Amino acid sequence: MDQHQILMIIAPDQFRDEELFEPYECFTKTHHWAVTVASTRTGDAKGMLGGSYKVAHTLSDIHPKDYDALVVVGGMGSPEYLWQNEDLRNLVKTFYQQGKVVSAICLSGVVLANAGVITGKSATVWEMPESLEAFEKAGVSYLNQDVVTDGHLITANGPHAAKAFAEAIAQTLKAATAV
Repeated sequence: MDQHQILMIIAPDQFRDEELFEPYECFTKTHHWAVTVASTRTGDAKGMLGGSYKVAHTLSDIHPKDYDALVVVGGMGSPEYLWQNEDLRNLVKTFYQQGKVVSAICLSGVVLANAGVITGKSATVWEMPESLEAFEKAGVSYLNQDVVTDGHLITANGPHAAKAFAEAIAQTLKAATAV
């Protein structure tokens, strides 16, 4: 069994609880992989449903070479804290250029669009005018599906898809390792 290192990014406020905790549990308990959670600041991050996570790493602390996959968690905090964050955009581009798994769920699909890594690719996102506009502006082929995998890029459209999203990431990592 390969020990993968997963980096999960959350907004410091209003991240979507299921989109952090369900994949986190899948990666750590089902697959026994290591997970690091980072945000735009350290301390207690607050979920939309009342959950919290004690964040020990900021985006500027992260070294992509230490990880096999990047997971950007969604929620209502994503537009405010993550969509335009330059450090996160650079991380996304670096992970993508290194051929690593790059994924986002819910509103955080816009992070991938803004980083330019899903231009010309198929992806999904939580539907709202701003997210669909960002996809259109970036030249993304929007698919109204729960989970969309396009090579090493994986997107999901919301909290109901969190488990399937986590499994798609796991399967993509396993397939990359098997090559």
